[in-house]
Amino acid sequence: MRILVTDPIDDAGLETLREAGHAVVTDYGIEGGPALVDALEGVHGLIVRSGTEVTRQVLDGADELVIVGRAGIGVDNIDIDAATEHGVIVANAPEGNVRAAAEHTVAMAFAAARSIPQAHTRLKAGDWAKSDFLGTEVNNKTLGIVGLGRVGQEVAKRLNNLGMDLVAYDPYISEDRADQIGADLVEFEECIEQADFLTVHTPLTPETEDLISHDELAKLDGGYLINCARGGVVDEAALAEAVENGTLKGAALDVFAEEPISPENPLLDVEDVIVTPHLGASTEAAQENVATSTAEQVLAAFNEEPVLNALNAPSIDKSAFPRVRPYIELAETAGRIAAQLLDKRVESVDVTYAGEIAEEEVDLVTASALKGVFSPLEWQVNAVNAPQVAEDRGVDVTETKSHQAENFRSVVTVTVGNGDGETELGVSGTLFADDDPRIVRIDDYRVDAIPHGHMLVARNYDKPGTIGFIGTVLGENDINIAGMFNAREAIGGEAITVYDLDEEVSDELLDQLEADERIIEARYITLDGADTVRTSL
Repeated sequence: MRILVTDPIDDAGLETLREAGHAVVTDYGIEGGPALVDALEGVHGLIVRSGTEVTRQVLDGADELVIVGRAGIGVDNIDIDAATEHGVIVANAPEGNVRAAAEHTVAMAFAAARSIPQAHTRLKAGDWAKSDFLGTEVNNKTLGIVGLGRVGQEVAKRLNNLGMDLVAYDPYISEDRADQIGADLVEFEECIEQADFLTVHTPLTPETEDLISHDELAKLDGGYLINCARGGVVDEAALAEAVENGTLKGAALDVFAEEPISPENPLLDVEDVIVTPHLGASTEAAQENVATSTAEQVLAAFNEEPVLNALNAPSIDKSAFPRVRPYIELAETAGRIAAQLLDKRVESVDVTYAGEIAEEEVDLVTASALKGVFSPLEWQVNAVNAPQVAEDRGVDVTETKSHQAENFRSVVTVTVGNGDGETELGVSGTLFADDDPRIVRIDDYRVDAIPHGHMLVARNYDKPGTIGFIGTVLGENDINIAGMFNAREAIGGEAITVYDLDEEVSDELLDQLEADERIIEARYITLDGADTVRTSL
């Protein structure tokens, strides 16, 4: 595989990729847009930091791209929706620099509270200005945390140990988790009003842009604001004004709406605003951790293993993956067969798990089942964009679990329907010893079929000579039968036969089969590629 790295990362990450046998190209001076599209020709993995804009235009032109790895936390420079539509995984490295970002936040809080940079600059200039700087202790003060994610929690732990009371606003965290950290979970306005120090740890989204502006800063009267998360969350002009007029005692920022920061940025003219050039992740340990974590996720994507920090794809705990992995392909196969056997538009998909597999995390398996359902219909679909394809098509997707599995340890059933509540078709699969896949039920017929590249599924009346007739027609067309699996409802009733074949079946052959009054329906199924369904109907 070929990997392009457009922003500098630690050599440890590059070596991890090269040692795995992949070609790694670094181009740190490449411009975005058309130049990046040209550079991505034949590239399967792209690794970036914050300097590369991965836009829809870029993704539209990256036909072979499998994954975009962001060596860091923030992904506002990557169009995740466009990546999902193209089936491209987007993964970040949120753990690698958590400690570094948290420590920098704490350092900035102390620097602002004690005016350390200002005093340093005055002393270097020969001015012993001891009486000009009256600091603030953090002990017994209240720390307000906006965003209690990984970094926010680490900051909370450190400053809680230094005697601060904690209040937090985060609509996506439970009260139990906040209690474990020692923080009171409150509403946004209350968090600001109670805080002596307010620290921000949210991503930049349309909802969080300028989240803290004039009104919010007025509620922080006499306090300090720290932002080492993402630029743009705090209204920089409003913050400069609030510190300049004394509403706030000070502020410290490591991130800005425009980076590198413009010389005209009003924050640069306010003495009690401390600024650093996005140093939150700039430690040796963090850089190495982020680089290797990103590299490992790229390798996982290439190996079709779970990408643990994927932002737009189902994932799974690494320890659980070996138990689930065999069912991923099984579910895709069942979905592919079901979609090709249904003779109507697919408007609903139900994936049912029975037995031991029902105890596992199955999001990735369900996504693979959807991939199987849509593969005969879509040119490019995978586990990343299959859920989006379902949503775009208006397909109703449900997931069902049962701890009882008839006759087997685990069964995965994919049922597709056309939405009328009457036309449905289900295909069930299981694993035999050594993870050997089997199709064990097609609708109400109990079968024991081995999934095969070319398959013929025939519904016929249970009459003598029918199977011989089908075999004769296949033989006359030089198609060898690799395996055959038969099931029937009752003697003389309807039956179903699954044939594994060495060649594909033509429309003419299907017509020839259905011309016989004993054949109810003959359908060709392909498990090779995403060929469209072909039947005689």
